[in-house]
Amino acid sequence: MSSRKVALVTGAARGIGNGIALQLAKDGYSIAIMDVLKKDDVLDNIKTVEETGADVLYIRGDITKAESRLEVVETTLEKFGRIDVLVNNAGVAPKVRMDILETTEESFDFVTGINLKGTFFLTQLVANKMTGLVGKVENYSPVIVNIASMSSYVSSTSRGEYCISKAGVSMVTKLFADRLAEFGINVYEIRPGIILTPMTEVVKGKYDKLIAEGLTPIKRWGYPEDIANAVSAFCSGKFAFSTGEVVNVDGGFHIQRL
Repeated sequence: MSSRKVALVTGAARGIGNGIALQLAKDGYSIAIMDVLKKDDVLDNIKTVEETGADVLYIRGDITKAESRLEVVETTLEKFGRIDVLVNNAGVAPKVRMDILETTEESFDFVTGINLKGTFFLTQLVANKMTGLVGKVENYSPVIVNIASMSSYVSSTSRGEYCISKAGVSMVTKLFADRLAEFGINVYEIRPGIILTPMTEVVKGKYDKLIAEGLTPIKRWGYPEDIANAVSAFCSGKFAFSTGEVVNVDGGFHIQRL
């Protein structure tokens, strides 16, 4: 069994997830990355995490498939013997933005299948493994962090399926925080705002203008490291008497202003 704590981060081959994996590696964690992308296509991103000196395991997997989720968890446990942190970061936007009066079932199933269903059942699987390790592994205080979105509470009628999926992730946070508290497993949530990633590149011009005009009190884009720092804080043990807690990392977007 690994003497180092182990973090399993989904969707960590690039973007926010890669930033999280990098920060947790710097914090001393061994890292298991789950992503659908081919390893050869993201070698540079993996190497960046490895350069911290961390032991990095890359597992190509699909969060929507039960057998894939099981393979990722079992492979991680076989290598490291433990999972101290689960970061549910994997997520997608609709392939095509459509008014909710036109949204297709195909798009709804695609988005919610990854963002919500996959997150719920991976959390369930890992939580059951964590509860079995509590009291058996030295210095073991497992943590689960869900990456939701400001879309958990903000209406975007051109991508309703995404908003619904992220609102669902927020309830997943509450449910597992409640259920797992008796085991000493804390569950947290981060709601990113407008973060510069491959997912938001298609709307960069739009948000450049809105940010400059004051959409957010802090007038800049967010970056993956902003989210990563919040994850790091939740995993530090300094929030031991908090669970189900939500942190907005959005430049102050959530503030209602006149």
